[in-house]
Amino acid sequence: MVYSYLTLRKAIGILGIAMPFIVSLGAMLIFRTGLQSSISGYYHTGMRDVFVGILFSVGVFLLSYRGYSREDDLAGDLACLFAIGVALFPTTPEGKPLDVIGYVHLGFAAAFFLTLTYFSLVLFTKTNPAKPPTRRKLQRNMVYRVCGYTMLACIVLLMVYHMLPANTAAALERFSPVFWLESLAILAFGFSWFTKGEAILKDEPEG
Repeated sequence: MVYSYLTLRKAIGILGIAMPFIVSLGAMLIFRTGLQSSISGYYHTGMRDVFVGILFSVGVFLLSYRGYSREDDLAGDLACLFAIGVALFPTTPEGKPLDVIGYVHLGFAAAFFLTLTYFSLVLFTKTNPAKPPTRRKLQRNMVYRVCGYTMLACIVLLMVYHMLPANTAAALERFSPVFWLESLAILAFGFSWFTKGEAILKDEPEG
């Protein structure tokens, strides 16, 4: 059972790490589509099914995830709900004013990233009070915190970007700041879960 949960965590991590590369390179190489303004923008390209499929897969894996307490289980269930919400309520297409579905999409996306940040900063860093943490556990906790604060910083910067004056935001748009910030947040999420699956920094055998 322990190994199956480690595998599940690694699978979630791999999907997170791979997602930005799969949707952007797939759109570029297969459909000759340029870089989108956001990861969610790939919903409106030929990579739609892949984008939705990855989110549903992550959602199902998160729903299947069972941690050490009810708190972990609830966070996994909520993250599943938010991931599927992001997939079912697409972002507003480029060049069009933000509509109701677009606002719902942003709400689900923000809730999803905040829940993932909570996993990294709070749940993953917990230790067994009955025994001191191992050297590797302390190292993993450092990784979780770096990933968690990276996601949090990306969320804050995305909020700041969306509050910028229209002319300033338009001037920055050619650099695709939303795409890069979302990609960095997703990579941090994936690396955090990949580490939680002990793909790296695995505890050393006792004795």
